[in-house]
Amino acid sequence: MRAATALVAAVALSLTAACGGGDDGNGGGGSEKGAQDRKPTVELPELDGERLQVAAVWTGEEQKRFGKVLEEFEKRTGAEVSFVPTGDNVATFVGSKIEGGAPPDVAMLPQVGVLHQFAEKGWLKPVDEATQEQLDKNFSQGWRDLGAHDGKQYGVYFKAANKSLIWYNTTAFENAGVSEPKTWDEFLQTARTISDSGVPPVSVGGADGWTLTDWFENVYLSQAGPEKYDRLAKHEIKWTDPSVKEALTTLGELFGQKELLVGGNAGALRTEFPKSVTQVFSDLDAPRGAMVYEGDFVAGNIADTEAKIGEDARVFPFPAVGDDAPVVSGGDVAVALKDNEGAHALLTFLASTDAAAIWAEQGGFISPNKELDTSLYPDEVQRDIAEALIAAGDDFRFDMSDQAPAAFGGTKGEGEWKALQDFLMDPDDVAGAQRALEAAAAKAYGD
Repeated sequence: MRAATALVAAVALSLTAACGGGDDGNGGGGSEKGAQDRKPTVELPELDGERLQVAAVWTGEEQKRFGKVLEEFEKRTGAEVSFVPTGDNVATFVGSKIEGGAPPDVAMLPQVGVLHQFAEKGWLKPVDEATQEQLDKNFSQGWRDLGAHDGKQYGVYFKAANKSLIWYNTTAFENAGVSEPKTWDEFLQTARTISDSGVPPVSVGGADGWTLTDWFENVYLSQAGPEKYDRLAKHEIKWTDPSVKEALTTLGELFGQKELLVGGNAGALRTEFPKSVTQVFSDLDAPRGAMVYEGDFVAGNIADTEAKIGEDARVFPFPAVGDDAPVVSGGDVAVALKDNEGAHALLTFLASTDAAAIWAEQGGFISPNKELDTSLYPDEVQRDIAEALIAAGDDFRFDMSDQAPAAFGGTKGEGEWKALQDFLMDPDDVAGAQRALEAAAAKAYGD
């Protein structure tokens, strides 16, 4: 895990430096060269009159920013592209469309486990030569492998995420007289001090179960180590394993103190992810929360507030629970569900630096495209996170729940999401959480 540790150090140093700058985290920095001024790096076919449908989980600002990418594709090809929101249950939504005979042309899958499931069912179309050329040119082997199944390339990882970050309201930290913690024990002590200052310290978006899986994965990776992380991700060890008990017990040190959670445990369970961010940064003078955990994409939600990244909103790496701080990555992979020229052209475009640049300069986005000009990112925080991710190469751990079958790791109200929501409500019941997790995993993995 040496390279991953180096990534944490690089992120920590870069974020410290970036936070002292004056860039506007809401899109005021970065390159002034727009898409219309950049010379295209990839040739696309003429698709006048062709209609395409793209399905993805994104809503709000993310959907709006992805829309700019699709607009450029339309301009360059003449195709008409419509966006269809999938909701949280991407596998269920897309699967029902496929089985009903009306699949979208392209889908953005947030779970690599779903890619494997769909490929095994014969629902995905392998990338064509033009897309493969862009992948070979712009992506490391690790990211290409994540988009492949049984030796065939199906996917393009368009959007990546560093899911080992904690964002904080600088006013809350200054008022409490605390600094950025580096270890889990320091994190808990920082939270208690902030609580004593009169501000609930940690905002948790427990209504969206995927945020809870991310909490668990960071604790587990740091505490149990990469080998056990990989084995648990494949269900080669059971969720009743002592290492899972230890991680849940550690996480319970936070979840078990309701005064450390914005709204307490019940309030956290009613809080969706976007609100978990905005309630920390909406009122800068009288913050309703001090910290929120999630990936670099939090920057997109901060843009809905008046807070400026680097000034009002800063970020530090997820604290080390064990010897090393964790580095968990995630991402959205574009796959073709129809074997037509338009679908393949869109995948080729998404694999290019042209498409990545459009969202990068808007913010709330990190690309695994190693050839992307990082000066396009709108502030130093996002720029340095992106550069650190690229510098890490292939040494990272992908989101564990996203590797699992969707029934366990990616379905609202079921599997890991539901078990960890129940745990958030009753964090003393570690054994019960383990039994629920193992029962759901055994069923989903077919054990």
